[in-house]
Amino acid sequence: MFRFLPQKKEKHRINTKIDSHKVRLVGVESDSIKNGVYSLQEALQFAREKELDLVEINPKLDPPVCKILDYKKFLYEQKKKKKQFKAKQVKVNTKEIRFGPQIGDHDGKVKIKTAERFLMRGDKVKVFVFFKGRSIVYKDQGKIKLLKFAEEIEEYGKVEQMPVMEGKRMYMILAPKKF
Repeated sequence: MFRFLPQKKEKHRINTKIDSHKVRLVGVESDSIKNGVYSLQEALQFAREKELDLVEINPKLDPPVCKILDYKKFLYEQKKKKKQFKAKQVKVNTKEIRFGPQIGDHDGKVKIKTAERFLMRGDKVKVFVFFKGRSIVYKDQGKIKLLKFAEEIEEYGKVEQMPVMEGKRMYMILAPKKF
């Protein structure tokens, strides 16, 4: 019984793995070599002279675009750029606050304080009114509660999505204000 292990597909073809007769060299910093179209053998010779690799950057073009560079260093820098890009992305969490259509004043204030804390931290808040059983007849009360909630919290967040009914839930999304 033979097992075929998955081949590790490399991102770029290098040196003799390039399967084109002509290549377009770019990003060359030498006086003797100019950017342009060369035969694969000439490009490989230039790379050997500099003790670097010929790397196929864009194989979709005709002729494929190649660079002469240190391949390991190139991969390291790409990985580093990707990591920096990922670190710069802001991850926004969405917190949920749930209550019924006939919530008391004090309980409502507690929910507002919680939402303020979430918004000050930079999280989005999804506030929803959950209708149980026959309380679904109080849809208008639920909408009023959500709009009052948004009004109370106006200092910390703005309404990103107005109240929407979805099944037995009516929800609204609040986004933090930029300070």
